Amino acid sequence: MNNKDNLKQFENKIHTTNLGVERIKKNLQLQNIDVVEYCKSKIISDDCFVEKKGKNYYCKNKDITVVVNATSYTIITAKLKNE
Repeated sequence: MNNKDNLKQFENKIHTTNLGVERIKKNLQLQNIDVVEYCKSKIISDDCFVEKKGKNYYCKNKDITVVVNATSYTIITAKLKNE
């Protein structure tokens, strides 16, 4: 099973903390949006490349990078590519 399939399999476990929500909203310049669902949609999209480095998955597409802990499935952060 590849990294992307693994994340898709455990999609229902992907979450973040309250501080994570605020950090992601700030980094991605989002307002009034469910950041977990937004990040999940980016992770499972066809144009997202997922690689595992150490204890984290890095989900990258042309616009953003989403970092997910490989054990807890916590979204640690998400950043725009131009940052």
